Amino acid sequence: MTKNIVLDGLFGLCVADALGVPVEFVSREKLKKNPVRDMIGFGAYNQPPGTWSDDSSLAFCLAESLCKGFNLNNIAQMFCKFLHEAYWTPWSKVFDAGVITRIAIANIRRGVNPVLAGGRSERDNGNGSLMRILPIVFFVKNKKSDDKFRIIAQVSSITHGHIRSIISCAIYVEFAINILKGQDKEEAYENMKDVIIDFYKNEEKELKNFSRILKDDVASFSEEEINSTGYVVDTLEAALWCFLNTSSYKNAVLTAVNLGNDTDTVAAVTGGLAGIYYGFEKIPKKWINQIARKEDIIKLAEKLNKTLE
Repeated sequence: MTKNIVLDGLFGLCVADALGVPVEFVSREKLKKNPVRDMIGFGAYNQPPGTWSDDSSLAFCLAESLCKGFNLNNIAQMFCKFLHEAYWTPWSKVFDAGVITRIAIANIRRGVNPVLAGGRSERDNGNGSLMRILPIVFFVKNKKSDDKFRIIAQVSSITHGHIRSIISCAIYVEFAINILKGQDKEEAYENMKDVIIDFYKNEEKELKNFSRILKDDVASFSEEEINSTGYVVDTLEAALWCFLNTSSYKNAVLTAVNLGNDTDTVAAVTGGLAGIYYGFEKIPKKWINQIARKEDIIKLAEKLNKTLE
């Protein structure tokens, strides 16, 4: 039986997301005194343990759409279904959705072309496209750079169209693809840098925003130098830092959650990488068993994995 890489990624993402949901917006200082060590419930949104957020919901919407091939309009309509019909939510209710994403979905419902629906100003660089981009990894893993990065840009632009959000997604996807190909963490990281710097060489000014990732070694920074806010570059740096500085799925995602602030998204972005790297079997079974709609997620992963084989 072939390994289900989609299962690894989707559960890696949603388990980490669910770990972070109860403590979203809690400060790092508070979490240092009372760190998250297990799947807990209630807290920020008063949701039961195992509840994932819009991060996972939108990733699942994207994954389901990809089961029918790549169609940007269909992906956009799935995002609309999430917000307005509570589609792919854990308990048939939307309890969390980003402002920039909500505005983009309103644009789509007004008939705006999906690739133009997302915010394009510098202020629109929240982490809302990075948090849900993971399923694209499986779809573009064998594509040439031009096609791969065009698709990533289009999928990001449904909600986040600024080049900074697009490059953040591209860095994440390229790194994840290298891991899928069996490269170790450091090799995957260095090879990603080369590809991104070469492909976006005409965006030299914009690439300066990613100097800690692309020029330096983000793993070498101290925890105090890592920000865990909803700004897309902060989220990406934090996720890479957590993943590169730990040696198990559990430690990677708990480190991410305990950075505080945007806990669910930093954890989800970290968890997607860690899930792919360590595998579904290495995610604590206790956590998997607590996840809302576990069987539905397994079916989705099996369907997408079979579609892309």
